[in-house]
Amino acid sequence: MITRSTPPVAASQYDDNEIVNPTASAHMDDILAARLSRRSALKGGVSATTAALLGGLGLTACGGGNSTATENPKALVLGFNAVAKNLSDWVTVPDGYQVSILHALGDPLQFGDESWKNDGSETADSYNRRVGDGHDGMYFFGLSEDGKYDAGRSDRGLLAVNHEYVVQPYGLHPAGITAGAARVASEVEKEIYAHGVSVAEVKRGTGNDMSMVRGSRFNRRITSATEMAFTGPAKGSALVKTKFSTDGLKTRGTNNNCANGYTPWGTYLTCEENWLNVVARAAGDNAQRAAKEVVGLNRYGLPENRKNPYLWDTAGTSDLFVRWTSSVTGATAADDYRNIANTFGWVVEIDPFNATSTPAKRTALGRFNHEGAWPAPAVVGQPIVMYMGDDARNEYIYKFVSKAVWDANDVNGGMTAGSKYLDEGTLYVAKFNADGSGQWLELTFGKNGIDASNASYAFADQADVVTHARIAADVRGATKMDRPEWGGVNPLNGEAYMTLTNNSNRVATTATPTGSQLKPDAANPRYYEDMKGTTSQKGNPNGHIIRWREANGSVAATSFAWDIYLFAAQSDAASNVNLSGLTAVNDFSSPDGLYFDPRGLLWIQTDDGAYTDVTNCMMLAAVPGKVGDGGTATAAGGTATVKGANATADNVRRFLVGPKDCEITGIAVTPDGKTLFFNVQHPGENGSLNSPTSAWPASQTETGSTKRPRSATVVVTRKDSGTIGV
Repeated sequence: MITRSTPPVAASQYDDNEIVNPTASAHMDDILAARLSRRSALKGGVSATTAALLGGLGLTACGGGNSTATENPKALVLGFNAVAKNLSDWVTVPDGYQVSILHALGDPLQFGDESWKNDGSETADSYNRRVGDGHDGMYFFGLSEDGKYDAGRSDRGLLAVNHEYVVQPYGLHPAGITAGAARVASEVEKEIYAHGVSVAEVKRGTGNDMSMVRGSRFNRRITSATEMAFTGPAKGSALVKTKFSTDGLKTRGTNNNCANGYTPWGTYLTCEENWLNVVARAAGDNAQRAAKEVVGLNRYGLPENRKNPYLWDTAGTSDLFVRWTSSVTGATAADDYRNIANTFGWVVEIDPFNATSTPAKRTALGRFNHEGAWPAPAVVGQPIVMYMGDDARNEYIYKFVSKAVWDANDVNGGMTAGSKYLDEGTLYVAKFNADGSGQWLELTFGKNGIDASNASYAFADQADVVTHARIAADVRGATKMDRPEWGGVNPLNGEAYMTLTNNSNRVATTATPTGSQLKPDAANPRYYEDMKGTTSQKGNPNGHIIRWREANGSVAATSFAWDIYLFAAQSDAASNVNLSGLTAVNDFSSPDGLYFDPRGLLWIQTDDGAYTDVTNCMMLAAVPGKVGDGGTATAAGGTATVKGANATADNVRRFLVGPKDCEITGIAVTPDGKTLFFNVQHPGENGSLNSPTSAWPASQTETGSTKRPRSATVVVTRKDSGTIGV
């Protein structure tokens, strides 16, 4: 998820798309030559390997690669008129639908704090009890009368919402960030508390609309200062020992929480993505480190002499501030925060039903720029499976398979159940072969060159492997992807999807890559120049969505079949760019958020910078097909790929468009399908206090409003009380 630069930080210092993967693992064009000839691909041939993996999936019109889906799982039918692209400063929904604001930045969760006053005057401490900034991933948990998780309840629940970052200078401070080389302590403290997660009770009133229950005993903030436990392989490791926790058993804070996940036992998973925004490292620090440490720090984007954009470490001598530098300043790790970077990049489990419980960083799931962690449907007697993406160009897709198998008696098991299923298991990384097959490559210490004898990085144990999962994935030769972001699993057939937002770092197939540049490959096949937006962008500026089906229908399988579900593009783009045949009712760019609701309806959200001269960011609804419903194709630039069925107005349709300068993100739908939540992040981010570009959410109902824009959670319902989308 793209987090934009904010004054006084230069954009070059605030690049969430920084590429830190210089490894020379096999590229897909090389695999293509070995496994599938260009000629057979262009003729529509499908390899024997692919045919075996796709067996029984009902491939249609494989030769042309331009077929349309002929099946609709459970006969889902989209039941709304597509919303037109627009540049309005409000949320536009279809006729017959209505929106309301559930909560926004600064709204108090408890009684005793003043309402948000539109002037940044709220105290820092009050953000321990107020809704945070940068609303992002979220999940709705049905709440029973006895205060427990009820997966089937829709009229009352707990909504857990991520707060990815602070949108300077709008909401938090009276006049934006105070200029200077060192930050003002009170401003930094407020920003620290505005990150993290909000848990709030929500309840229906009349109809299907929802409101927040202010003062609920469940309402809670988890911030960048909240104490948390380490569990799993890295618990107690020397890699996570700090001055705060000399035994490596705990840490403070969760940061830059982007996407999310949930568990079948009723807990929330929040995921740490762009934590580099808050961690610094001093010049000359390499000399204080072992060579192996320097390799790890560089691979995770933290070279020496790197300032963090927020400059939190400059605000004073309190541990609240100095812990944001990873430099060696003391005699041992117990005397400083040299390991602070290793305490971020994890999946954090939170029990929303127990406001006094301690969140846990589940290290068995690996450390990287976690976009989210999405579970496959739990099946009694089978392991729990989580799919994860590392949101950076040239990074990987991962899967975690638990050692324990699912027991339905663990519903409402809280953090104890989390320890059972998330602290032991096997971490894998994906390799996408050019013929539409793929493998999950195991990342376990002592196997496949992941050991102390490895020439690139001498792994010490499994704690080292999960802490440096990117390096282990490099060793295995995983496929470098175009920014893996949100994922989801179709509840109707178990197939997994993941958005690949964009990648300007791809070069033409005829070019000689330099540095971290990559040629296109079958799983990331397009290279073209987008001349239709406000600026020219090369590579894969519009992104795509990949999906896969595990072999034999087993989520624990180590092989899979894949295709590209949709290629994002403008409707008038060339056919080898607009490979999915998008039209005015469903064209989009930079897919980011993705969510399957309980009915199997797929929701796609955008965070786009390539199409913003035509439309604000949007959300689409889709009735997905299945892996193998399309065929082979040749993408712009000449790379062969495997694609899904073309989109039509019947199976992909634009559901809403957001306000100015926003990102549409975070989504949840109640089990009965009658209430939809989504988040609007950073409306008006391209403006300033003196020259605002948005007044949303006030502009939703107040024509001509001049109030500050705020990130907020939106509730969508139908006026006739029907189900959403169908």
